[in-house]
Amino acid sequence: MEWLSLLLFALLFIALLIGFPVALTLAGISLLFALIANLFGAFDMAFLQSIPNRIFDIMGNETLIAVPLFVFMGIMLEKSKIAENLLTTMDELMRGIKGGLGIAVILVGMLLAASTGIVGATVVTMGLLALPTMLKQGYCPKLASGTICASGTLGQIIPPSIILILLGDVLSSSYQQAQLNQGIFSPETLAVGDLFVGALFPGMMLVVLYMLYVFYQAIRHPDKVPNHIGNPVPAGLGLRVIKSLLPPLLLIFLVLGSILGGLSTPTEAASLGAIGALLLAAINRQLSLATLQDVMRNTTKITAMIFLIFIGAAFFSLVFRGLGGDDLIHDLLSDLPGGIFTAMLIVMAIMFILGFFLDFIEITYVIVPVVAPVLLMMGVDPIWLGIMIAINLQTAFLTPPFGFALFYLKGVAPPELKTMDLYKGVIPFIAIQLGVLVTIAIWPEIVTWLPSVIYNN
Repeated sequence: MEWLSLLLFALLFIALLIGFPVALTLAGISLLFALIANLFGAFDMAFLQSIPNRIFDIMGNETLIAVPLFVFMGIMLEKSKIAENLLTTMDELMRGIKGGLGIAVILVGMLLAASTGIVGATVVTMGLLALPTMLKQGYCPKLASGTICASGTLGQIIPPSIILILLGDVLSSSYQQAQLNQGIFSPETLAVGDLFVGALFPGMMLVVLYMLYVFYQAIRHPDKVPNHIGNPVPAGLGLRVIKSLLPPLLLIFLVLGSILGGLSTPTEAASLGAIGALLLAAINRQLSLATLQDVMRNTTKITAMIFLIFIGAAFFSLVFRGLGGDDLIHDLLSDLPGGIFTAMLIVMAIMFILGFFLDFIEITYVIVPVVAPVLLMMGVDPIWLGIMIAINLQTAFLTPPFGFALFYLKGVAPPELKTMDLYKGVIPFIAIQLGVLVTIAIWPEIVTWLPSVIYNN
């Protein structure tokens, strides 16, 4: 009766495509399916007795406390006009370089990613600030929109990324489960900080390749990428650079430096980041009672949505396991010709396709717990697997016609930006990300070397 687990997954996917609320769909369909399967003797309702413990584990998970703190930090920074000051200053600083504004957008996107970790906020903010300026200066609409979308999705991979925190939590459980299944009763652990460190080199690779692509377009097609070379340097630029760059750089150093240096956990670093964001808003004279209430209200909404999905996913995973889905997936992936290579290829392809339709939270808490234990039992490195998944989902965020980053930008773009220009503009950046994904697949050391150096010393 293991095939019932696949039927459960198919019904769940159809319901999500129809547009039902994710968390309620996960829990509702799983419970309904469990009741029907129990009537036919295919499911033991005793599996559901562990639901209260699962919920208490979620609510008491110290790692997940970082989620509302980082969300608070990101929303507060969005309100403090840091992005606006950064973009203006970086544009002036890059005027002596071909494609300077495009490169400035990428650098600001990188800094915002390292400061907030929230893709939607970054894409919307950059779309409001940078897109009208780029179009006004004569940038090709395809290149302008593609650059902004790609830069905004850097928040998926550059720490502190919300997706890396959630992936770290799921992969940690999957890693321990895989080791216990192999008879290892003193299992090694996987920390969110491991994924943060492993993501640094791939994230920087994407930033450099994005900038090289914009620079290449500026040389090859100067009509599509206007240059400001020869314009006089604005007065007081040095002071503005210090004022604009120093605060976010200090915040990044405070958050990431404390994690990488082993001084704090991601949760503790997130609390430092939240306090830092409050201080930056106060310094920029953007902190008021109304602003604080707005930020806290939005943080509560986002956090409640995420944790409700966690609870719904707990129902799904228990019912899926009770129907024998874990064993079925293990047999399917283990028996594939080509071993780990074929299994990883199929899993990555499925996640890429599902990323067109589902949000990364849904994929992280529905798909990853099903396939990760099997891949980890086959000998896949957990840090490498986490970064591969993160970059894969980042690519899916960009891919037409359903890429979420495209929807975010289209919602705030000027009317003259055509949807087809937006779709065509992201294709080169998708190719870059797939190239990085293949490179990491061939040379896993790009991901695993830095964590081994930092945590083995």
